[in-house]
Amino acid sequence: MTHIPLAATISLSEHELTRFFVAVVALMACAHVMGSLFARLKMPRVIGEIAGGLLLGPTVLGAMSPSAQAWVFDAFPEEGKLLAMMSSFGVVLLMFFSGMETRARFARADRKVAVPILIGATALPFLAGLAAPLVFDFSPYMGARGNEASLVIVIGIAVAITSIPVISKIFIDLGIMNTRFARIVLTIATVEDIALWGLVGVATALAESGSPSVTELVLTPVLTVAFFAAVMWTLPRLLRAALHSPARGLVEHRPARFALLACFAMVALASLAGVNLIFGALLAGMAICKLPEPIVETIRTKVKAFALVFFTPVYFAIVGLKLDLGHHFDPAFFFGFLAFCTVMKTAGTFAAGWYATRDRRSTINLAAALNARGGPGIVLATVAFDAQIIDERFFVTLVLVAVVTSLAAGAWFRYVLARGWELLVVRGEAPDPVVADPVPAPDSTGAPRTPGGQVKEPV
Repeated sequence: MTHIPLAATISLSEHELTRFFVAVVALMACAHVMGSLFARLKMPRVIGEIAGGLLLGPTVLGAMSPSAQAWVFDAFPEEGKLLAMMSSFGVVLLMFFSGMETRARFARADRKVAVPILIGATALPFLAGLAAPLVFDFSPYMGARGNEASLVIVIGIAVAITSIPVISKIFIDLGIMNTRFARIVLTIATVEDIALWGLVGVATALAESGSPSVTELVLTPVLTVAFFAAVMWTLPRLLRAALHSPARGLVEHRPARFALLACFAMVALASLAGVNLIFGALLAGMAICKLPEPIVETIRTKVKAFALVFFTPVYFAIVGLKLDLGHHFDPAFFFGFLAFCTVMKTAGTFAAGWYATRDRRSTINLAAALNARGGPGIVLATVAFDAQIIDERFFVTLVLVAVVTSLAAGAWFRYVLARGWELLVVRGEAPDPVVADPVPAPDSTGAPRTPGGQVKEPV
């Protein structure tokens, strides 16, 4: 076997580095400008960042000037791998933060409402997604390495998934984050996403095996559940033990470094165990929250600022860069899949919500919130596409479904609040009051401030 020096595999000429950094600057600039524009229009910033990448991709720049688009993004063979690596860092950090934001335990007073809705809004749509291939032939939309089992799981997840970041941002923007309605929705979405991300790991593992046997179909989900249980039992204990070890100085004085070390270690461990790496990042974020609260808040502030400035905007811009609406947008498939996802998610939520609340308007509000697929829907699309479970047309459809459902949720809740309707009414209980959260005056630059007076980091 020929030995290739490591330096030879990563060295780039000055010309190649120049064109690579031109691509990075273009992605960052478009992501920031479009993200800020969408935020000013009261729409999720993440959708603006995708739109920024869309402008640079084959849909817009490639259609207007193919040579310019190729010069920036197809400069040399290694450029695609470098951008993919940056995208991987972005999705890992995004899932790490999602894990840190999890609140997967229902308050006692909310269980009567939340548990039925969790079942109806998650299990029923997921089962409908699993059954969909019995009615419609999805095989033309399968990727090169996909198989029937992995494709069916992805379809089920796509129908059932809810976006915690997007719906949280909508609630924050509208000043309803501290309501009982928001608390119930976010806890349901958290429990739902933990289960569904585990299934993403199962789908990618099955895709890597090509044609899985019955044994693999059984062992893969068992391995994922076992990995989850083992990590959530051991990792928090190991992290707390670090406070009483020689690593205490690192944990207390360099918590951001310690958190990133734990995150990347879990990603590597998950990959070695045959579990999708984003699931490892999610579990690392959940485990980090078991540390003392001051350390967790420092980690949340410093690492989040680091990621939001660069990695996650570039990740979503690269998602837009991959979209080729001119060649891979299938209108009939998109509108059909959008209608199917929305109807199934709404039907499951409505049935469970009516059972739990006996109030029609409350069930509509719950369905609108839980239909927002946002970031997780986009991450699902990129993970499934990169694993070659789905083809370009299905990838475009999943991204657009996530965008449209997120925009619809924001528009609906602005309408509800404008009409003065209650968000949640449970028969036999007092209505959930809608009291807008106080919004401190912005600083001289226009950046909003937290109640403590600090400049608030944009989401």
